[in-house]
Amino acid sequence: MLKFETVTLIASFIISIILGIIVIPILKKLKVGQIERDDGPKSHLKKQGTPTMGGIIIIITLILSITGTYLYLLSQNQIETANKLLPMLLISIGFGTIGFIDDFKKLVLKNTDGLKPKYKMLGLLIISVAYVIYLLQILHFDTLTYIPILKTYINIPIYLYIPFAIIVILATTNAINLTDGIDGLSSSVSAIIITCLSVIGMIYYIPEVSIFGSCVIGAVLGFLMFNLHPAKVFMGDTGSLLLGGVISAIALYLKMPILLILIALIPVLETLSVIIQVVYFKKTGKRFFKMAPLHHHFELSGWKENKVVIIFSVVTLILSIIGLKII
Repeated sequence: MLKFETVTLIASFIISIILGIIVIPILKKLKVGQIERDDGPKSHLKKQGTPTMGGIIIIITLILSITGTYLYLLSQNQIETANKLLPMLLISIGFGTIGFIDDFKKLVLKNTDGLKPKYKMLGLLIISVAYVIYLLQILHFDTLTYIPILKTYINIPIYLYIPFAIIVILATTNAINLTDGIDGLSSSVSAIIITCLSVIGMIYYIPEVSIFGSCVIGAVLGFLMFNLHPAKVFMGDTGSLLLGGVISAIALYLKMPILLILIALIPVLETLSVIIQVVYFKKTGKRFFKMAPLHHHFELSGWKENKVVIIFSVVTLILSIIGLKII
């Protein structure tokens, strides 16, 4: 099966690169450019106008690669695995669509507010609820949740599991969204996290997870070729919400959402930095960090973008290896 996952990853990677070559010039023509904050790092001002909404490259890649994989699995009579791929694809597209609407309103319709936060959260909530219902009612998953260090499962009462699972999805999508602020950061960190989860899928012989994860990894790595510093395109909310949805969906599918606290520590810290900054400023009128999210604090402390990306990625890689050791 590893050989098949490798083929799907490479195929997605190639499709993503080809789409990048096609889509980026189109985004430039449409003048779908990045809008930088005046109070942000001065080095970011030169990024003004860089094409964004690049997450559509990842979405289209996933549609093509997973549809192709689905048809191939059907031809090999692996019907059960094939049928479990499409709902995962639809959920991912759903999260990406919420981000796309937000990006479209801000960048194409020039509505600086984009999609109102309450509508954005409502959209994410609806998709989250739909996915949890799919797991519990369609796949008939139980509510067992793995505790990595103890290497045991705990049975969460369903009335607690449902809100817990929904919170995991909403928190993860927003955490990945906050991590997307430096060239290549969110895509690099997400690719490593998804790789870790896909390897767990292989270890536990859950082919739909390892195959789906491989398609996503290939798509993200292909996109990363255009997203590394200096970025030719940004993923926007279209990509970051999609990746957050993928990570949380796979983690819940594996019954290992608690593992995200470890392997997704960088997005967790990015989120905590924003919360701390807001609370501290409201109480003292001063900033706890030079700027939030956390990656901007390090930038303003003198770190180059590439240094932040490399260190955050290495930390994520180490934590992912630890995560694989303790499951």
